[in-house]
Amino acid sequence: MPALLHGTSRLRKKLWHRHSDGKENPLRRTSPRCSPGLSRHLTLQPSPCLSFPSSSTVPTPSDSNPRAPRIPIPCLILLTPCPLSCRRHKLYREELNLTSPATLLPLRPEASWLQFHLGISRDGLYPRSSPTVSRLLRDMRDFSTVSADYSQDEKALLGACDCSQIVKPSGVHLKLVLRFQDFGKAMFKPMRQKREEETPEDFFYFVDFQRHNAEIAAFHLDRILDFRRVPPTVGRLINVTKEILEVTKNEVLQSVFFVSPASNVCFFAKCPYMCKTEYAVCGNPHLLEGSLSAFLPSLNLAPRLSIPNPWIRSYSFDGKEEWEVNPLYCDTVKEIYPYSSGNRLLNIIDMAIFDFLIGNMDRHHYEMFTKFGDDGFLLHLDNARGFGRHSHDETSILAPLTQCCIIKRMTWLRLQLLAEPEYRLSDVMRESLLQDPLAPVLTEPHLLALDRRLQLILRAVRKCIDTYGEDRVVANDTMPAGAPTSDRAKLST
Repeated sequence: MPALLHGTSRLRKKLWHRHSDGKENPLRRTSPRCSPGLSRHLTLQPSPCLSFPSSSTVPTPSDSNPRAPRIPIPCLILLTPCPLSCRRHKLYREELNLTSPATLLPLRPEASWLQFHLGISRDGLYPRSSPTVSRLLRDMRDFSTVSADYSQDEKALLGACDCSQIVKPSGVHLKLVLRFQDFGKAMFKPMRQKREEETPEDFFYFVDFQRHNAEIAAFHLDRILDFRRVPPTVGRLINVTKEILEVTKNEVLQSVFFVSPASNVCFFAKCPYMCKTEYAVCGNPHLLEGSLSAFLPSLNLAPRLSIPNPWIRSYSFDGKEEWEVNPLYCDTVKEIYPYSSGNRLLNIIDMAIFDFLIGNMDRHHYEMFTKFGDDGFLLHLDNARGFGRHSHDETSILAPLTQCCIIKRMTWLRLQLLAEPEYRLSDVMRESLLQDPLAPVLTEPHLLALDRRLQLILRAVRKCIDTYGEDRVVANDTMPAGAPTSDRAKLST
């Protein structure tokens, strides 16, 4: 078994809190403010219309084990749906005999989900030639769902909390966790925007739509660039009635399903803000497009760190970060460990090149496996805000490259190859995306934008080479010495 899964140390889960605006919301009932006396081993007392399928216990071989340890939860926020709708849904499930088997299922060693996890190495999430990835994509496309639930960050019932500050994410960015046989698990992001629609110019990047086809296309592009840092992702038509409503045990999720005036089955997120039918996703009448991204190994088996991006953007309407106003910002970054040595900075530049190609401005953090140390690869997660505007090239995304003027040799060679007529990036992407069940995944303007942006990247690297020489710009595995500060200032201006 690879070294990644040998570790058994636990990574403490962090819950990011957002402040409430204090408005009363009929969809939420909050418990009293937490007191220190409630912080140890509180026994869960769910409301009559609320179930806790997985959030109340540490994962064990069987949730029915009476000796299973409990997570200390200082307080709870009860999202209490209408009791009538819950009783109606229970009767509906009983009529159709929609019950889940209580017996434990054995884990098959050849299961694609397990083989994918075992194949993760220091070089990437999967090998260059991996039949396991092809089988995993096929299984996510074909296997029936056995359960559905909100994702963990859309639940307010997790871990230690300050109940006065819990705010669940808005329904605009609804995503679900779907489970399959062989303990398979994938993140489902439904279609929110049609392929031919562009993000409006007046939209800020932090309120942009999350697009299911962007997740699919990002996986294919990441594989073409030979990064292999995006989890396998495939498109699928989901029957929201049979594959979500009828298999979920979460009565909160059950309660947000409704039939639209057009007779389409819809659902939305249960949250304090924007929890309205106008933010729902709807089938046609039952089928809904979406992306399925394979889950990474549990944090208990493969701990990961979430680290702020040094080139993080300002998430305000008028603020600017230092890198946006200081052309010598890279010199500051290179004085800080771990960017001062090794290949962490080179990996950041790889990520910036990837984000520029897809047009993703929302890379505020990056994750990496702790097992591989400081020089491990960066995970390219959450790419749904890419491919929003094919008519605009946001060159500020390339700031790590243009300010530091270094690039990995393998990345540089791959980019040059994809600019050749016989290996043109748009043609390779078009052919790769044809394998997806939802093809065409990208419209032609988005494919052509990849070629245009690739030329901008090559031009930026050549400018650095002309200024400093190839030996100082193109690195093998670790960061080169770099150009003098005065030279970088001259190049930036």
